[in-house]
Amino acid sequence: MFVKMKSPVFIDRLTFELDQPQKCMLRAVLKDDKGSVCSALETEAANDQHVFNWVGLNDLPYGVYTLEISRGCDEMKMRLVKRV
Repeated sequence: MFVKMKSPVFIDRLTFELDQPQKCMLRAVLKDDKGSVCSALETEAANDQHVFNWVGLNDLPYGVYTLEISRGCDEMKMRLVKRV
């Protein structure tokens, strides 16, 4: 697991930590419970960047989401909940 979520519940932002900060391309996709892509993020991580804040998620409807995140050939999925 190369990413650790601060919390599986979010309101308007997702905060996650990289286990081994290194320069790489980080791609994240947030899908709703029907599998539709609701938001996507692609950014280049710096060598010393430990924490990422994905802001701008306030307009998403409340519910259960799947976060698919990848760094190079490493990929992982996790379920998240957006609440009030």
